[in-house]
Amino acid sequence: MDPKRFIVEVEPAIEGKDGRPSMGPVYRSLYAKDGFPSPIDGLDSCWDVFRLSAEKYPDNKMLGTREFVDGKHGKYEWLTYKQVYDKVIQAGNSIRACGVEPGGKCGIYGVNCAEWIMSMEACNAHGLYCVPLYDTLGAGAVEFIICHAEVKIAFVEEKKIPEVLKTFPKAGEYLKTIVSFGQATNEQKEQFKNFGSALYSWDEFLSLGKDKHFDLPVKKKTDICTIMYTSGTTGDPKGVLLSNNSIVTVIAGVRRLLDCANESLNADDVYLSFLPLAHIFGRVIEECFIHHGASIGFWRGDVRLLIEDIGELKPTIFCAVPRVLERIYSGLQHKISSGSFLKNKVFNLAYSYKLHNMKGGSKHEEASILSDKLVFTKVKQGLGGRVRIILSGAAPLAPHIEGFLRVVACCHVLQGYGLTETCAGSFVSLPDEINMLGTVGPPVPNLDARLESVPEMNYDALSSTPRGEICIRGDTLFSGYYKREDLTKEVLIDGWFHTGDIGEWQPDGSMKVIDRKKNIFKLAQGEYVAVENLENVFGLVPAVDEIWVYGNSFESCLVAVVNPNKNEIVKWASSSEVSGDFHSLCHNPKTKEYILGELTRIGKEKKLKGFELIKAVELDPVPFDIDRDLLTPTLKKKRPQLLKYYQSTIDDMYKNMK
Repeated sequence: MDPKRFIVEVEPAIEGKDGRPSMGPVYRSLYAKDGFPSPIDGLDSCWDVFRLSAEKYPDNKMLGTREFVDGKHGKYEWLTYKQVYDKVIQAGNSIRACGVEPGGKCGIYGVNCAEWIMSMEACNAHGLYCVPLYDTLGAGAVEFIICHAEVKIAFVEEKKIPEVLKTFPKAGEYLKTIVSFGQATNEQKEQFKNFGSALYSWDEFLSLGKDKHFDLPVKKKTDICTIMYTSGTTGDPKGVLLSNNSIVTVIAGVRRLLDCANESLNADDVYLSFLPLAHIFGRVIEECFIHHGASIGFWRGDVRLLIEDIGELKPTIFCAVPRVLERIYSGLQHKISSGSFLKNKVFNLAYSYKLHNMKGGSKHEEASILSDKLVFTKVKQGLGGRVRIILSGAAPLAPHIEGFLRVVACCHVLQGYGLTETCAGSFVSLPDEINMLGTVGPPVPNLDARLESVPEMNYDALSSTPRGEICIRGDTLFSGYYKREDLTKEVLIDGWFHTGDIGEWQPDGSMKVIDRKKNIFKLAQGEYVAVENLENVFGLVPAVDEIWVYGNSFESCLVAVVNPNKNEIVKWASSSEVSGDFHSLCHNPKTKEYILGELTRIGKEKKLKGFELIKAVELDPVPFDIDRDLLTPTLKKKRPQLLKYYQSTIDDMYKNMK
């Protein structure tokens, strides 16, 4: 059997010359071997996506919200496509009545809700640039985006209005109209009025355009429909310009992929909307659902109540980030371990039997019908009972969690990879391919992919195991960084977008993301250290929840800050007769010694070089978080900020070693 079964080569490799690194062959999905999917008829813009569905499925349920009745949340109440369409037309007329013209910038700020989608569609209708204001970036970034993008009007979640007020007077230069998703107090209206801007409640705003009618402008594929600011791990956020064409191309690609895998979306599908619409992953998924006339129900905005929302909505497709799936996994593990010995035994037997059959090539639903019926149905019911695909994206999902869920969740568990600049999904693993575990699968059928060698990290795109920087070409790519031509030129070279991620082609044509190009530094003796790779290895220690590894070219060894796993530490302490609560254990030298020993053990087991081992460790019981600006909203480590935060700790570790 041809080892590259899920990709086809379309252009040969290029040897390196004149200081330019070599580039591996260009591949595309097997599902695109006869060409990329042709554009869908009449689908030239994001507005067409919604307009056509409103014409085709006027009475389908579109947007659902849990109503608040008698002090508690009840069932989902639905707006149909026709009802949403009418409100969108009204909102569009109101925007234009405020003097905002096509090509103007419109901010949207807040947790996912029906008004978020309606505001976005009103932008799409009138050719406005939709500019999501990040929920998790704090007032500094919100002010930066409003001023950088010159946002004239913003739709804002009621409880975020005070945050917007903090961006004045500076933001007031541009931002003249603020619309609440709900109510607005008289006091708030006065405050904005003092700055020369106007604040409206949702209903007041809709009435502004009641007797007015503005023609919808003609929208072209090349028109920009959204500027998505990505939180850089360094520096100011960058505004990624995405055209109508990028998004409609992705929709056509997802459609081709799911059709080929016999998992097509349809009007009966139901999606739980909790991945932020301010990020491209959440936005593209919802555009795909709207395209098929399917239903989108919104969560209540509290991660602790997520499982309850799932039970009420009973979604068919569940998209999540690894953090959420890790939470589900831990909950299931806790339930299993606290059950009786017999229950435990039955679970493990059913698990091993089903996994064995899946590895032998059985589809998940045929691998062990009895195990599914007797044992795993409880897991399925916990996710509402109807989920057929779980899709993980935005960060790597640990293979043991992905493997576990593939067996027990009774549905496909797929992992995707993409960036805002590539309009989300660029690679996605395929249903029932257990060997793709731990990879992000082959490219989606609307782009070309290749690896470029990175000599300074010893990654060779032409070796028998091709490794290098993942580069992507195709219509899904962004149109550039807003007002930052310099940054655009750094990453878009000859039509290829350089992702900054290091990938390794697998024999079956799926991609494994193994490293990050930028996260590499030199130690004092000149050895290069690829830090993400090391963190992945050290992260295998059960007692380590999260680890940040640090070194620089003035020091000869590496140190680390670890967020320990509470259960493992408490368990170790009781068996080692070390007393104290979790916080005091983290400051106990014996605990540090234990963790350091575990890190060294796994390092040697995985054959790390001597200089790659950790020589000193500090334990922080408080997990790295967004609140302290240590993680980006997609939970990637902000290394410069981590250094700033732990600088004195790092200095002490190095001092004590000398």
